[in-house]
Amino acid sequence: MLNDKSFDDDLLLMMDLSFKGYSCAQILLALGLHYCGRENPDLIRAMAGLSHGAGFGQGTCGALTGGCCLLAFYAAKGSDEEEAHEEYLSMRQELVEWFCDTVGSQYGGTDCETIVGDGDNQQLRCGQIVASVFSKVRELLLRNNLSLSEVAHG
Repeated sequence: MLNDKSFDDDLLLMMDLSFKGYSCAQILLALGLHYCGRENPDLIRAMAGLSHGAGFGQGTCGALTGGCCLLAFYAAKGSDEEEAHEEYLSMRQELVEWFCDTVGSQYGGTDCETIVGDGDNQQLRCGQIVASVFSKVRELLLRNNLSLSEVAHG
């Protein structure tokens, strides 16, 4: 079971990354790397391409696409010698369905522009969504016996 301290620590790290100028998708992968004791500036830089609805607000929310990437980081095939976790695709599908049912229903869609709306409290709104996505990814990984501190190698 997750303890409150780890949740609080995650929130502090998310806020710190946000204040440093990282976006939603970047923050999610930075958390994954943090839990694995790794750094990968190239990956974090590449994740910026998913943020803000792929840059113009009209694409899918970067928290959702970043969450899918975070699941892939832990459970997808990454080399010729690896296999994807047997539940990777179902975990990804559950994340997308959960996002559509919660965030999409609340804001009327899953694109960044629709979620952000008039821009009021954008940072707070996006921060809450990123935290919720990370929590859901964590839940999916733990339910499938995957650790946040190591990637799956099938």
